[in-house]
Amino acid sequence: MSQKNETLSLFLAVVITIGLIFSGLWFLMERWAQLNGTVAKSPETSNTDNSMNQFLSKCNVSNLPEGTFNYGGSTTWAPIRKEVDSVLQSQCPRFVLRYTQPPLSKAGSGTGLRMLIDNQLAFSQSSRSVKAEENAEAQQKGFSLKEISVAIDGIAIAVNHDLNIPGLTVAQLKDIYTGKITNWLQVGGPNLPITVYSRSKESGGTAEFFVENVLNKENFGKNVTFIDTTTEALRKVAASPGGIYYASAPEIVPQCIIKSLPLGRTSNQFVPPYQEPFVPPSECPNKHNHLNSKAFSSGDYAITRNLFVIVKQNGQTDQQAGEAYANWLLTPQGQELIEKAGFVRIK
Repeated sequence: MSQKNETLSLFLAVVITIGLIFSGLWFLMERWAQLNGTVAKSPETSNTDNSMNQFLSKCNVSNLPEGTFNYGGSTTWAPIRKEVDSVLQSQCPRFVLRYTQPPLSKAGSGTGLRMLIDNQLAFSQSSRSVKAEENAEAQQKGFSLKEISVAIDGIAIAVNHDLNIPGLTVAQLKDIYTGKITNWLQVGGPNLPITVYSRSKESGGTAEFFVENVLNKENFGKNVTFIDTTTEALRKVAASPGGIYYASAPEIVPQCIIKSLPLGRTSNQFVPPYQEPFVPPSECPNKHNHLNSKAFSSGDYAITRNLFVIVKQNGQTDQQAGEAYANWLLTPQGQELIEKAGFVRIK
């Protein structure tokens, strides 16, 4: 009986010893593989890593920092934030853009620049140039502001579909918005009072640009009714036979409920903001009018402007993020996406 116990004990000891030896060898082999970067991975781990590598390999934006970056500003940029920036986010998931609304005021180019100067944004989007006083204020805080042009936009004029008029000159448009012209009869139209709509100058870059470049810094006339949003204004124009409103061309030209009006520097050179032939409301929404990109690019259309990325020149990550974002928008892919969002490519 004792001999059988001794034999069993000896057998178990040999088995345990062999197990320990193999375990030790396996550990050493694993450790050696780790040191040489050749650890064998499970199929699940390998597939996950390969997918992530393929996902990240699409992010070919140079000098793009990792992290979360607040940005915001112009409401004109909304289609770009929706259609263009989402592609950048999917390609570069470690570069996170967080759209940030102003806490106490309405979104716009001016409030975006205000937030940028106050260090609430990493960079901002603007539909107008930086003002001298804004740059001076930034310099007081230790940095300057750089504007990078990434797209071309135009100001389009919306009127009621029933209004029969061939177009307006920029001078006539100015006189309408400063209160000198109050009836469509004065500009070759029907005997009909003009109902004038605008967003307030404080609401954003488009109104500021309009005052600076169309009204030549004159004040809006007392005949102007101020509306909070373009959507609301277009509904007003659609319901007002004599209504008129202006906004970024991509917000006006494709609309079905109103029509956009040709503009000219002189009365014999009206240029439409849409591609001809004009799509009548009876064919909309199955068909839409499209931007007259050629006229916008050439400058034949009377009121065009650039869209800007505003970047802090502070030598920090915010500057790196803003410049990398703007540079990506200027790539062939970025410019193509900007065009699909309804704007005109700048290169």
